[in-house]
This record gives sequence, C-alpha cells and structure tokens, in this order.
Amino acid sequence: MNYKLLALDLDETLLNENYRVSQRNREAVQKAVQKGIMVTIATGRIFRSALPYARELQVDLPLVTYHGALIKKVSGEVLMHRSIPGELALDILNMAEEEGFYINLFLDDRLYIKEENESARYYKSIASIPAEVVGSLPSFFLREKKEPTKMSIISKDEDYLDELRNLLLHSYAPELSVMQSRPFFLEIIHSGASKGQALSYLAQMDNIRPEEIVAIGDSYNDIDMLQFAGLGVAMANAPEEVKRSADVIAGTNTEDGVALFIEEYLLK
Repeated sequence: MNYKLLALDLDETLLNENYRVSQRNREAVQKAVQKGIMVTIATGRIFRSALPYARELQVDLPLVTYHGALIKKVSGEVLMHRSIPGELALDILNMAEEEGFYINLFLDDRLYIKEENESARYYKSIASIPAEVVGSLPSFFLREKKEPTKMSIISKDEDYLDELRNLLLHSYAPELSVMQSRPFFLEIIHSGASKGQALSYLAQMDNIRPEEIVAIGDSYNDIDMLQFAGLGVAMANAPEEVKRSADVIAGTNTEDGVALFIEEYLLK
C-alpha cells in the first residue's frame, strides 16, 4: 500500500520517558516526509504544547490537538474547533469546587487553575506550559464568557477517577466525551471531537482515503484513530484494549518504536 498520511500521537508514543523526540525517531519521521508522506501530530495536548514538537520535526500539516477538538495550522489558522457548551462547563466547574477535586480549564489555548498544588506541578512537568492561577474557576469562567476547549481532572486515586468518569458520563452524555488519557488523567471534551474524526477531516481536505492513512498511538483516546486508519499501530507499552484495536504492534516508546515501525513499513 502506498501510504500518504501518517498521524503520530506524542506522549508514550513518539516521545520517550523524558518527553523528548529521540534522534532516531526524528530522523525516521523526516525521512518519511522526504519520501512524500504527509505527517501530522494527533495529541491530547493543547496546541501551544504540541507546536514545538511540530517545528522540531518540520511538520507543516495542520495539527490535531485537544484529542481532536482543535485542528489548527502551524501558522495559527484554526480549521476546526469544537468547544464544551458553556452551561455544561460551568456545571462541572461548580462540581469540582464543591467536591474539591483538581481540574484544569483550557480557554483560548491557555491553562487556568484554581491554585498551585501538586497536581498543577505534575501537569506542568509533562506539558511544559504555564498555568495561570485565578482562584475560583466558576467565578473566573463567568467573567470570561468563553467556552473551553477541554477540561482535565487529575487524581492519583484511580478508583475515584473511575467513579467520576461514570458520574460525568451519566450526567452529560451524549453532549460530552469523558475519557482516560493517562493513568491519572480524566479528559472532558465535546462529544463531536475525537482523533478519528479529526483525521477524517484532514483526509477529506487532501482527498486521502482511509486505507492510505497510518496512525500510531498508545492510549484509549487513540482507539478510534487506529480504527479509522487503514493501518492502525499500537505501541508495545499500550494497554491491551488499545492493542486489540490495532493492526500492528510497534516497539515501546522508550525503544524508538515509532522509528522501528517507520523504517520497517514505510521506508523499505
């Protein structure tokens, strides 16, 4: 098959344990580009967090960010944005205030938090973006009068996250999608947003068929992208449910699994 588009997840996929692109991964991606394969990043990260990696890889295709809720060109032009309805966002922020759980609020590609704490520091260590402390998030949200692109709940109590996920799905489905992207992260976005739907959008832009697409990922938010692509690739470090959704299992992210796959399947 002559593949035309390669979509790459970042965390636990293209990035190693230090959240960096290894030299071998970088060179393999650039060789794929030189061969004529279009490459994009498809990540749960916000745009400003994904942009430095796109520039490092010399990727100029629109980036899929916020789990597919925002498709934006490297130049800054927004192609598609599906935000969380304001009244639902306010409900969830009020719940966080009442129940005392930590939540990130993302507006206009900026991160707002109630206060600096362990969860805030943990997120910033991963995403490398500043967080703006604003006190009461419901009050701040009412002043801003803008709909968020994403909200993230962070807790190291996985049982509590499961309870919250079930509660949020019961209360807000089908308007919202609630997913676990990492062991301690619960992500809330518009239900019409996903990496698979975003990849379909990009494919239609360039008249690319699904069978001409390769997607590589490791987490639950990658499943519909792996299923949409003609060739879905799961990392060896992915959960079993993700691996079952893939056609090929690559190496781990700490062993340059993306490069090994590209070299074997796309460059030969």
